[in-house]
Formats: sequence, structure tokens, C-alpha cells
Amino acid sequence: MRIYFLSCRPSALKIDGIYLGTIDRFERFVDMQPNARHFAEVIPDGQFLPLNFALDAAFLKKPPDFAEVYLFDGGAAIYFADFAEAGGGLKVLSQLRAAGGLFTLFRDGGGVNLAYDGQGAKLHPLPREFAGATLAEVQIGGQGAVTAAGEGCVAVFSEEGEKVFLNAVEGFSVGGQFEATIAFPTVAGCKAKCTYSYDGKEMTQTGAVTEETRPVADDLIHFAFFESVLTRADFGKYLDDELKWRAADIPRFLGDFVGVTVPRPSFFAAHPDARAAGLVYPVLHNLYRIKYFTVEMRGGLITNIAEAE
Repeated sequence: MRIYFLSCRPSALKIDGIYLGTIDRFERFVDMQPNARHFAEVIPDGQFLPLNFALDAAFLKKPPDFAEVYLFDGGAAIYFADFAEAGGGLKVLSQLRAAGGLFTLFRDGGGVNLAYDGQGAKLHPLPREFAGATLAEVQIGGQGAVTAAGEGCVAVFSEEGEKVFLNAVEGFSVGGQFEATIAFPTVAGCKAKCTYSYDGKEMTQTGAVTEETRPVADDLIHFAFFESVLTRADFGKYLDDELKWRAADIPRFLGDFVGVTVPRPSFFAAHPDARAAGLVYPVLHNLYRIKYFTVEMRGGLITNIAEAE
């Protein structure tokens, strides 16, 4: 099987001590037998710690926290989404006393966490984008809460230190309700304006409107369609009348996918003329399965959708 490697940071890749080159968003690959076991090293640029691990079937079935594995027919892709900083240590980033409790944002060995000490104790790991976050005591719908606003993201915690919201956002506001604008990395530049109610314990979505912010080239229409289904945009505009009457059934037909990707070269070797996209489905923690779907088109609109064989 063919294994592709990608990284969030420029990194050197070694397999069994052999240097294979650098990886980042540009991938490298190795061919290995399904029952093989190799020693792998990923050495990031800068002041970050390397990763060392055994690459085998067990790794691909249950990946560790530092790697995301995407399975597809004939192979897999491994993405290294984060690296711990060298010489990290414990460092308090921000503190806020609210509602009788103490909220502490701190870094530990490169990771970012939010700790709550009050009536009980809570600890919440957060993405690296929260390293420079600011803490604020707010009111949402008359209920107290604490927000941690990071670089392009926000988390909301109850007064008891429970995490009730965490997402990448373009912007947010609080008041009678919680409002967030979420930008998606799609070909049509989808943006969702979402509203949430808050009862002091849970955040409940009460509305969402997704709009596409830029035109789509003809050869990318099928990607824009699948991404519009994913982001709850108006995907019906990409459908021919022959299929539009079945629009309500399409989300159920496609299932609970969480991403859209370009098919691997091996797929196009077997389907050279296909208009296709890979849909990403969660399996376990950090483990995903990619399924390929093809479309048929007429006059720039989609007339049929099918899972590729």
C-alpha cells in the first residue's frame, strides 16, 4: 500500500533511518506491505520536538494524538497537525477570576490548556491558536460565561468551567444570544452566520445562514456542490431540474462527511474522465475514511451523483 505524509510545518522525513526529503503541504510517499513495520521520524523545522514512531498496521487502525490518518482504497495519508515546542515548560498566559472561580490559560510543553478552579476543577486542552487568547467575563442571554478569544477562534466556558463552545471563527458577539461568523476553506468561500442560545449549561444553535462569497470556475462546480452540502449552503443551485426534485434526499445519501478533498492520482488512473471528489468520513479519533463520488453534468448543472466503484 502507498502511504503519503503531510505536515503543518516544514519537516524532514526519515523511514528506517533513510532520509526521504521534506514534507509540508507537499507530500512524500512510501510503498509498504500491509503487515510491514517501519521506524519513522518526522523532524520539524524550528524550535519544535521531533516525532518518532513505529509505522505499521496498528498505527493506521488507531493513530496516536499527534497524527491524523486518512484511509482510501490502496493507501492512506498521514497528516501531522501539531508539534510540541522544545523547552516548553509551564507558562501562565492569562488569568481571570469570575463567578467565584479562577480561569487560567497556560502553556505546558507547547500545548495550550484552560484550567478552572472553583467548585471542582476542570482542564481543557485547546488548539495552539489560543496561545495569545484573551479571557473575558460576559453575559449571554442573561447567563454568565467566560470567553477565550484566540487567533481566528473562540471558546466559551460556563461559570462552572465547562466548555460549551469551541470553533474557528471570523468574528463573534455576545448579548441576548451568541453570534459567530464561521468562514470555511471552500472554493466558493462559504461563510456561515450562526446564532446560539445559552441557558448557563449548554449552547444550542438556533439558526444558521450560509452564503457563498465568490464565483466558481466551471471545472470546480462539483467541488463547490459537495462543499455546499457540507456547509449547509444552497447546494440546490448546482442541480439540474432532473435531480433538483431529489435535493432533500442528498444530505442523507451522502452521509455525515466532514470534509471534501481532491481524489488521489490512483483514482484518476482508473477513472480518467471522471468529475469526482473525495468525501471525508470520521471513523475513530484521528481516523478517517475517504470515499469517492462522481457526478454527471449537463449545461453546467449536475444531473446524477454516484459513489465510485
